[in-house]
This record gives sequence, structure tokens and C-alpha cells, in this order.
Amino acid sequence: MRKNFGKKPLIFPQPVLIIGTYHDDGTPDLMNAAWGAVGDDHQVFLCLSPGHKTTENILKRKAFTVAMATEDQLVPCDYVGIVSGNNVPDKVEKSGLHTVKADVVDAPRVEELPVCIECTLESYEDVHCHLFGNIENVTVDEAVLTDGKVDPAKLKPIMYDIENHLYWSFGKPAGKAFADGKKLVK
Repeated sequence: MRKNFGKKPLIFPQPVLIIGTYHDDGTPDLMNAAWGAVGDDHQVFLCLSPGHKTTENILKRKAFTVAMATEDQLVPCDYVGIVSGNNVPDKVEKSGLHTVKADVVDAPRVEELPVCIECTLESYEDVHCHLFGNIENVTVDEAVLTDGKVDPAKLKPIMYDIENHLYWSFGKPAGKAFADGKKLVK
């Protein structure tokens, strides 16, 4: 038997993304955003409302970074999501996270988060809060690589459970997709 939940965005897992921008004075700003995904092979998609300081910063600087929040950094990643840059401009410092300028775009990279996607703004539509960014560069800390590829078991990304307002840790592999080119192999 099924229960009808109506119109709800119940898609699992929802990645917990940390969006990095700079304020007008060059102070770094970070925001926890659970509504984001791949937009294309060269794009990221974020759903960010116009009232966020991060959205304002992106529209002014035309650049931002996207990092995956990790189990090891859950507390500071949650903090930058519950405290607004509109009210606490030094929230990054208070979070305990550290930033450096990204290699390619005019936005901060979080040193404690191993994967950083550097983006330039492609478009923003404020009515539906749709933001698309072009991926300009990706940097990955070698500590989370296995055989030259990002290893989710080492990265330990967290996911957001919109229904229960919980963070979940990354689980174990379930099977290799299309392992023999035809079917799932466990």
C-alpha cells in the first residue's frame, strides 16, 4: 500500500553543497544549499532564492564555487546554512572553516572540503530561483582519490533528508553499474 504525499521534492539523495562567494569587501561567504545538481556535462544547477546574500554575491561577481559537504565537516557546514550572510557577514570565520581564492574563478575555495567546482554564472531566473553555472575548473584533494578518481568512501559526502531534516552519511557501494556493458554486477 502507498501513501500519497502530494507535491513534494522527495528525491534521494540530495547532496549538501557549500556555495562559496565573496562579499563586496572581499570577505568570503559560504552557504549550505541542498537543492542543486548537475545541469549538463559542463554546468551545475542551483535553486537559490534572491534574498540570500550568496545569490546577491554571485550576481555581482559572476563567479562561485561548489563544494560537497563532508561527514568530517558536518557541524561547520550546517552552521553556514543556518546563519545568514545578510546578518552575520563573518560567518565563515565563526564557522571554523578556512578559505583561499579559487584557482580559476573569483570565489573562495574551502580548504577543509576536498572537492571544489569553480563556476562562472551562466544565468539566473529569480521567479523560480534557477541558477546555472558553467564549470570552469575542478580541484580535488589527493587524499580522497583512489586510482586517480574521487573515492566516495574517502570523500564521505553527506546528504540531506528533506522529509526528516537530517543529514545522512554516504553508504557503501551497492553494485557496479553496467559492469559488463549489459547488466548490474554485484
